[in-house]
Amino acid sequence: MFRKLLLIAAMMATTPLVAGNHGIDTENVRKHLQSLYPATTFTAVRPSPVDGLYEVVMGRNIAYTNELGTHFLFGHLFDMQQQKDITAELLETLNRIDTANLPLDDAIKTVHGNGQRHLYLFSDPDCPYCRQLEQELKQLDNVTIHTFLYPIAELHPQAADKTRRIWCSDDRNAAWRALMDQGILPEADNSNCKNPIERNVRLAATLGIEGTPALILEDGQLVQGYKTAPELENLLKGDKN
Repeated sequence: MFRKLLLIAAMMATTPLVAGNHGIDTENVRKHLQSLYPATTFTAVRPSPVDGLYEVVMGRNIAYTNELGTHFLFGHLFDMQQQKDITAELLETLNRIDTANLPLDDAIKTVHGNGQRHLYLFSDPDCPYCRQLEQELKQLDNVTIHTFLYPIAELHPQAADKTRRIWCSDDRNAAWRALMDQGILPEADNSNCKNPIERNVRLAATLGIEGTPALILEDGQLVQGYKTAPELENLLKGDKN
């Protein structure tokens, strides 16, 4: 946190600040930034709590700049009086995913108990942390898990073929379990069937998912990386502590 605060202080010390953000047309600031950096899409520009510093939204990313766009700060802005990470709160909002729009027909559906809770998982069969996560997911009750097969070819060259064979098997759920629990692929190679694997890869990129495992909660929160069963329970209950 201290290093980030130093960055903010350096930014404010070297940037010619305007006398407050009041009266400034932020749309004009956005257009000016767009003209300076045409390769970047500036989604929104808003005054920050610091006079002369503007909050710039670029898709799922946030930066801070002066009115002229001559200096950019990439980091987190903290409100020390309220002990609040202002940037983190906005990032969480920006990165929430509308789960109603997820193409669930492209996922393997696994139901535990009454299945009333929902988790959306992006998983690579050759990812060791994904295999560990599967053992934790088994311990959850009353949850429906929608698994999007997401091979990361750059890391696991064989994963795409494995995901196709899983999807094209007679029982996808059983085939996925056998592979993740025992490393056993279906004997018959029916991987020429129509499958959603390429769509899943594109979907992950659209959602900002670059690694596995990645979980999406019902409220749209994106959770990256391996979690234990107790941690998953807390997330399902909405407890982020």
